[in-house]
Amino acid sequence: MKNYLIATMILIALASCGTGNDKNPLAAKQAQLTDLKKQQADLKEKINKLENELAAADTSQKETKSKFVSVTEMIPQSFSHYVEVQAKVDGDEDVTVSPEMPGTVTAVLVKTGDRVEKGQTLATMDDRTIRQSLEALKTQTDMAVTMYNKQKNLWDQKIGSEVQFIQAKTQKEAMEKQYASLHEQWEMTRIKSPINGTVDLVNIKIGQAVAPGIPSVRVVNLSNLKVKGEVAESYISKVKIGNEVILFFPDMNKEIKTRLDYSGQAINTLNRTFNVEVRLNRNDGDFHPNQVVVLKISDYAASHSFVVPVGAVQKSTDGEFVYIAENENGKTIAKRKTVTSGMIYNGVSEIRSGLEKGDKVITTGYQNVIEGDAIKL
Repeated sequence: MKNYLIATMILIALASCGTGNDKNPLAAKQAQLTDLKKQQADLKEKINKLENELAAADTSQKETKSKFVSVTEMIPQSFSHYVEVQAKVDGDEDVTVSPEMPGTVTAVLVKTGDRVEKGQTLATMDDRTIRQSLEALKTQTDMAVTMYNKQKNLWDQKIGSEVQFIQAKTQKEAMEKQYASLHEQWEMTRIKSPINGTVDLVNIKIGQAVAPGIPSVRVVNLSNLKVKGEVAESYISKVKIGNEVILFFPDMNKEIKTRLDYSGQAINTLNRTFNVEVRLNRNDGDFHPNQVVVLKISDYAASHSFVVPVGAVQKSTDGEFVYIAENENGKTIAKRKTVTSGMIYNGVSEIRSGLEKGDKVITTGYQNVIEGDAIKL
């Protein structure tokens, strides 16, 4: 711009002069050129002086060169890495009861929601034939017992033969065993609860034909619930009983911190996983069998670590590094620092070496800086 103005002034001057000095036009032009060059030098000197004065007085340009960033001061803190698996609520005492023998249902004695005790009869099946046989066998058994008692009294008085006594005793014992066996078959016509709990489902009706293996009544004991999950075999050396666990229930939007109660040692050959379990405390909430749970198991923990956002850790041919903010000659500049990262979880990375307490790591705006850049926090 300066050269353009100077050239324009020279052309204007030359044009105004024209051929006014007819006696010696070359000398006149030479004089004019010398005068214009002197003016050009003076103008250039004035322009440079003004530019320097303006640059010294205007600090806005310097400030605009500083890049805005945010920093995080490094303070040692705990860091944990978790293995996350899909799990569900299960119960040690969650059973579906089925009849022990085929038959026709004659009565259903419970309904959904009823509290039942272990051994309580839930439903009955047709028992007429067995009951008649029991009555007949009961008469025969009573007769055998009477004969035995009489024969024993005689034998105690040394009356009769030992053979008669042994026969009466054998007959009595055989009849008692037959009666006990038939009575046990009669008991099988009763569908009974094997546990204390609550009736969750009744799947039979009066008159319905049932058989062993057909689900009839479901009984659940909600006081003994647990969370069961399957973890990939690659973690079997890291997941141990007692590891910290976080249980997240999506439908309840609730988290519970607890400990791992069981870690399996056998690998499932079908899906290459092993089982894990966590016991639930009824005081922690109202849980239900088959409820979905996100099971987070801590497989690594450090109590004294520095952590930074994952993106703040950058890589180059020399390794990993972060930018930190440092004061230098009264200015804040970005300085590159070589680090060694560790585990990554939930968007943050553990820094195992390279940082010190109090370092201010650039965690926002690190993409736009290089070492030595002036920065503003």
